[in-house]
Amino acid sequence: MTLSALQQIVLASGNPGKIKEIQAILEGHPIVAQSTFNVAEAEETGSTFVENAIIKARNAALHCQLPAIADDSGLVVDALNGAPGVISARYAGIGANDQDNVQKLLKELEGVPDELRSARFICVMVFMEHADDPFPVIAQGVWEGKILNHPVGDQGFGYDPVFWVPEYQCASAELPASVKNALSHRGQALRSLTDLLKARESAT
Repeated sequence: MTLSALQQIVLASGNPGKIKEIQAILEGHPIVAQSTFNVAEAEETGSTFVENAIIKARNAALHCQLPAIADDSGLVVDALNGAPGVISARYAGIGANDQDNVQKLLKELEGVPDELRSARFICVMVFMEHADDPFPVIAQGVWEGKILNHPVGDQGFGYDPVFWVPEYQCASAELPASVKNALSHRGQALRSLTDLLKARESAT
């Protein structure tokens, strides 16, 4: 089954920045946010990105009775032993906003020299045809970079203002959306997911 073969796919997210980014990458495909169906976001009880993505996809598919795409993504910082990781969106606590999370990250990294501020964005994306799908399609993307000492730029969302992109010598928040989507962990995962769906269809 390919994405274009579906009449509608529900996206298991209520994050407007994430929805905008995914819709831009999957331009031409009929994607609808789960909030359209008044579906509450699933509680992310998994300890890994894969577990949380499956939880969210299953929840959306169950309540919307539609195929679902869900992603779980986050920032992994080497100097912090992989934190904030799966709790990236709530690093500064439940209800924290992007600025709160960024400020906590910068505080945790105070005094850490530039050469030890390596980090990467991770995205795991899952497609489920229905809530009981025994064979979810799972793809992932990794975007390597470093953490800056202060925020730069006003594009993107989340940790973009402090994520240094070596290829372009700027922060992720300074990149045009089209460039970011071509490089990002989410863009990589979506393209991989599309390829995996096509491969699965050709094998059936």
